Amino acid sequence: MKLITAIVKPFKLDDVREALSELGVSGITVTEVKGFGRQKGHTELYRGAEYVVDFLPKAKVEVAVTEALVDQAVIAISKVANTGKIGDGKIFVTNLEQVIRIRTGETGEEAL
Repeated sequence: MKLITAIVKPFKLDDVREALSELGVSGITVTEVKGFGRQKGHTELYRGAEYVVDFLPKAKVEVAVTEALVDQAVIAISKVANTGKIGDGKIFVTNLEQVIRIRTGETGEEAL
Protein backbone atom coordinates (compact mmCIF):
# COMPACT_ATOMS: atom_id res chain seq x y z
CA MET A 1 0.00 0.00 0.00
CA LYS A 2 1.12 3.53 -0.74
CA LEU A 3 0.12 7.01 0.39
CA ILE A 4 -0.01 9.52 -2.45
CA THR A 5 0.21 13.15 -1.38
CA ALA A 6 -0.38 15.69 -4.11
CA ILE A 7 -0.05 19.45 -3.75
CA VAL A 8 -2.11 21.07 -6.52
CA LYS A 9 -3.65 24.38 -7.47
CA PRO A 10 -7.03 24.78 -5.74
CA PHE A 11 -9.02 25.17 -8.96
CA LYS A 12 -7.72 21.75 -10.12
CA LEU A 13 -9.10 19.95 -7.07
CA ASP A 14 -12.39 18.84 -8.66
CA ASP A 15 -10.54 17.49 -11.71
CA VAL A 16 -8.20 15.49 -9.46
CA ARG A 17 -11.13 14.09 -7.46
CA GLU A 18 -12.97 13.04 -10.62
CA ALA A 19 -9.86 11.41 -12.11
CA LEU A 20 -9.26 9.40 -8.93
CA SER A 21 -12.93 8.39 -8.73
CA GLU A 22 -12.76 7.04 -12.29
CA LEU A 23 -9.90 4.77 -11.17
CA GLY A 24 -12.04 3.38 -8.36
CA VAL A 25 -10.38 5.25 -5.50
CA SER A 26 -13.02 5.31 -2.79
CA GLY A 27 -11.77 8.06 -0.49
CA ILE A 28 -9.48 11.06 -0.39
CA THR A 29 -8.53 13.64 2.20
CA VAL A 30 -8.18 17.27 1.16
CA THR A 31 -6.57 20.06 3.16
CA GLU A 32 -6.30 23.72 2.23
CA VAL A 33 -2.63 24.62 2.59
CA LYS A 34 -0.28 27.48 1.71
CA GLY A 35 3.25 27.26 0.47
CA PHE A 36 5.79 28.16 -2.16
CA GLY A 37 8.49 26.52 -4.21
CA ARG A 38 10.24 27.88 -7.26
CA GLN A 39 7.26 30.15 -7.79
CA LYS A 40 8.36 32.20 -4.74
CA GLY A 41 5.08 34.08 -4.40
CA HIS A 42 4.04 37.16 -6.32
CA THR A 43 3.09 40.80 -5.86
CA GLU A 44 -0.48 42.10 -5.81
CA LEU A 45 -2.06 45.52 -5.78
CA TYR A 46 -4.66 46.39 -3.12
CA ARG A 47 -6.14 49.88 -2.94
CA GLY A 48 -3.15 51.35 -4.68
CA ALA A 49 -0.59 49.68 -2.42
CA GLU A 50 1.63 46.90 -3.71
CA TYR A 51 2.33 43.96 -1.41
CA VAL A 52 4.06 40.59 -1.67
CA VAL A 53 2.18 37.33 -1.27
CA ASP A 54 4.83 34.86 -0.05
CA PHE A 55 2.67 31.81 0.55
CA LEU A 56 0.30 30.78 -2.22
CA PRO A 57 -2.93 28.84 -1.64
CA LYS A 58 -2.74 25.19 -2.60
CA ALA A 59 -4.80 22.04 -2.03
CA LYS A 60 -3.17 19.01 -0.44
CA VAL A 61 -4.77 15.75 -1.57
CA GLU A 62 -3.96 12.54 0.30
CA VAL A 63 -5.08 9.16 -0.95
CA ALA A 64 -4.16 5.65 0.17
CA VAL A 65 -4.05 3.12 -2.66
CA THR A 66 -3.00 -0.45 -3.33
CA GLU A 67 0.28 -1.15 -5.13
CA ALA A 68 -1.71 -1.95 -8.29
CA LEU A 69 -3.23 1.54 -8.46
CA VAL A 70 -0.17 3.65 -7.63
CA ASP A 71 1.11 4.29 -11.15
CA GLN A 72 -2.36 4.87 -12.59
CA ALA A 73 -3.23 7.33 -9.80
CA VAL A 74 0.02 9.28 -10.19
CA ILE A 75 -0.45 9.51 -13.96
CA ALA A 76 -4.08 10.60 -13.54
CA ILE A 77 -3.19 13.32 -11.01
CA SER A 78 -0.28 14.54 -13.14
CA LYS A 79 -2.43 14.72 -16.24
CA VAL A 80 -5.37 16.65 -14.80
CA ALA A 81 -3.40 18.96 -12.48
CA ASN A 82 -0.98 20.09 -15.18
CA THR A 83 -1.50 23.62 -16.49
CA GLY A 84 2.00 23.92 -17.93
CA LYS A 85 2.73 26.92 -15.72
CA ILE A 86 4.99 27.30 -12.72
CA GLY A 87 3.34 26.34 -9.43
CA ASP A 88 1.42 23.28 -10.67
CA GLY A 89 2.54 21.38 -7.58
CA LYS A 90 4.18 18.11 -6.62
CA ILE A 91 3.26 14.48 -5.98
CA PHE A 92 4.86 12.45 -3.20
CA VAL A 93 4.51 8.66 -2.92
CA THR A 94 5.36 7.04 0.41
CA ASN A 95 5.08 3.55 1.82
CA LEU A 96 2.05 2.87 3.98
CA GLU A 97 2.81 0.20 6.55
CA GLN A 98 -0.62 -0.37 8.00
CA VAL A 99 -4.20 0.84 7.60
CA ILE A 100 -6.97 0.16 10.11
CA ARG A 101 -10.63 0.99 9.61
CA ILE A 102 -11.77 2.16 13.03
CA ARG A 103 -15.45 1.23 12.65
CA THR A 104 -14.95 -2.42 11.67
CA GLY A 105 -11.38 -3.16 12.73
CA GLU A 106 -10.45 -4.23 9.19
CA THR A 107 -6.75 -3.94 8.42
CA GLY A 108 -4.54 -3.75 5.36
CA GLU A 109 -6.02 -3.46 1.87
CA GLU A 110 -9.50 -4.39 3.12
CA ALA A 111 -9.48 -1.15 5.14
CA LEU A 112 -8.89 0.97 2.04
